[in-house]
Amino acid sequence: MIFAGLLGLLVGSFSNVLIWRLPRGENIAFPPSHCPNCDHRLGVTDLVPVFSWLSLGGKCRYCRAPIKARYPVVELLTGIGYATIAALFPPLTVGWGALGLMALFTILLVGSAIDLDTYTIPDELTLPGVALGVLFGLLNGRAGVEGLPDLAGAVQGALLGAGVVVAINQFGSWVLRRFRERSFPEFPIGYQQISLALLAGAWLGPWWGAGVGLLSALVNVAARRVIRVPELLTLGGLLVSVMLGSAGYGPGMILMVQGALAAAGAVSLACGVYWWVHWRRHREDDGAADDTQVDASAMGFGDVKLAAVIGAFLGWERLLLALVVAVFAGAIFGVVQLALRSENRVKFGPFLALGAVVALLWGGTLIGSYRAMLGL
Repeated sequence: MIFAGLLGLLVGSFSNVLIWRLPRGENIAFPPSHCPNCDHRLGVTDLVPVFSWLSLGGKCRYCRAPIKARYPVVELLTGIGYATIAALFPPLTVGWGALGLMALFTILLVGSAIDLDTYTIPDELTLPGVALGVLFGLLNGRAGVEGLPDLAGAVQGALLGAGVVVAINQFGSWVLRRFRERSFPEFPIGYQQISLALLAGAWLGPWWGAGVGLLSALVNVAARRVIRVPELLTLGGLLVSVMLGSAGYGPGMILMVQGALAAAGAVSLACGVYWWVHWRRHREDDGAADDTQVDASAMGFGDVKLAAVIGAFLGWERLLLALVVAVFAGAIFGVVQLALRSENRVKFGPFLALGAVVALLWGGTLIGSYRAMLGL
């Protein structure tokens, strides 16, 4: 546990590098660590987690510019988080799973800090995070680790995580637009294909549903324009489908909801990868900023990918617990903001991260208690 805590302090120092450089599109390795104010390269004694900040009085050794208190806070939180994970999931027993949970903790902390600063969660953090969660699921399955998802569970968790959050976004934005169609549908793949996957997945299952959504993107490519599929048909059709499923038609309501969410999650992750590659190439080609017009949205797409990360590492049951905690915490914070007449734009990423930490640390106990209450 002590070793894990020391490792966490070191990783926390690197996390501060990610928090600063990822939103700015900077290389995370080069140049070496330097003061953001005077650009002076930092020495070894300037980089000791927590203690360097304390010994320097929170100021740069070379230009005396203030250093944010966030730096030692991130290092301490990572050290405490790693030590707690090692205590609850002993590495000698859980093996790779403990290392995976530590990686998840770092992704959550870094993503939350960046979201608080910029209202964004970088794709460079979340998309590799999903792949890393699936990889640890494969390792967990081979090692026979209990309490953590295997490969199938990690894939299911990632798809459902993305699917639940993107479905909330789809219906929320539809309401915000007063049920009008999107003014700026993305080409060749975007929210329209996600809505189509929701409807198709309800009737055809997750993989065929995802295939229908991706086929729509290929049709757009072939036509060289967006072939609109009305949301009244896709989102409205999904609501009708769920009602029919609850009445006993089709695969049944539960399977229809699962299929719809997983299909939408798969297309969402495909969208994430496509637009990540597209905008990276766009920036490298001409350095132009993203000035794409967007419609009203209930939730950022970064939250969709962060939910997929959480589902991949923790599985679908703990993912749902994380979402419940996040929604309640976000609602309480929103009410407090409203009472104080503060800004009404809520950054949901930190609440997702909070829910994930609760699910990570106490998820097994809470889920077990809920099952016992239901007699399962």
